[in-house]
Amino acid sequence: MSKEIWIKADGPDDREDRKDLVINALECGITNAIVRPEDKDFSSFGNVKLVYMENGKLSDGSMYVELRKPEDQDKALALAGKCKAVILGTSEWTIIPLENMIAKFHKTDTKVFACASDVEQAKTFLTTLEKGVDGVVVTVGSGDEVRPFANLCMESADVELTPLKVTDIRPIEMGDRVCVDTVTMMHPGEGMLIGSAASCLFLVQSESEDNGYVNARPFRVNAGAVHAYVLGPEGKTSYLAELRSGKTIVLVNAEGKTRLSSVGRCKIEQRPLLILEATDGKGKYTTILQNAETVKLVGPKGAISVSKIKPRDEVYARLEDGGRHFGMKIDETITEI
Repeated sequence: MSKEIWIKADGPDDREDRKDLVINALECGITNAIVRPEDKDFSSFGNVKLVYMENGKLSDGSMYVELRKPEDQDKALALAGKCKAVILGTSEWTIIPLENMIAKFHKTDTKVFACASDVEQAKTFLTTLEKGVDGVVVTVGSGDEVRPFANLCMESADVELTPLKVTDIRPIEMGDRVCVDTVTMMHPGEGMLIGSAASCLFLVQSESEDNGYVNARPFRVNAGAVHAYVLGPEGKTSYLAELRSGKTIVLVNAEGKTRLSSVGRCKIEQRPLLILEATDGKGKYTTILQNAETVKLVGPKGAISVSKIKPRDEVYARLEDGGRHFGMKIDETITEI
């Protein structure tokens, strides 16, 4: 289940300031807002869900509880299973009350939201006790202060993977290869979607398995040549050569489940390369990878090293129609060969 990000826009006395909060939130992808009843016309700014609060009760059935003293925590805990969600607000957060709430609520239908005034605080709340809160309510004083929360709103939808049959794999010349180190430890069967054409991105596994000669580096994907595409958030693609430290990328496993991570660093080095060709019976697709046994593609039978792949072996890929313009999908006929 994806996390929810809300904006609390009922605080400022000036209506224009409240309006600015909602507009900036929308532009950052935040589509839930707590507003004053007299601001219901803010719904005209875009596809936004507005809720109103009176005496701590929200119009959608949620409850807002300020945590100022231990008794307030008891009040919040007592709401488990009795309302849609509990929004926890305080100016002096400690992690222990939040851990108590998550532990108490995770077996109920009641969600837990925490108010956050900065991005680092929000990230902490979203990962507390590994599970994290169900959502964050952004509490800032101006529209400009909403902007840093934009990356928290990036959703990573699952992808459909198609098994392709390898038709050829052969060495080519030396070239510039990109090795992507992420800030996330990946599992066997998990990696990144890479390909020479945006219409077909192959699942390249992380170096999450020992091979007897080199220790596993599960944070790393030996991704391919500099020209290749890599899947990013919201279905957008980037060239491998464009990746930089801090850039958000998508990790994918053999079931097509995805999660977001960030690039820690990239290494571009001259390495021997090979080209792999595969087909779904309709089209022919390629990707170029380093010619090394630690580079593996994922298929229905698990991960297989490029040093062992043979024609007729099957590997997973994400297929799509249309083309790309600056990484964004467009409905245009483009042939990449």
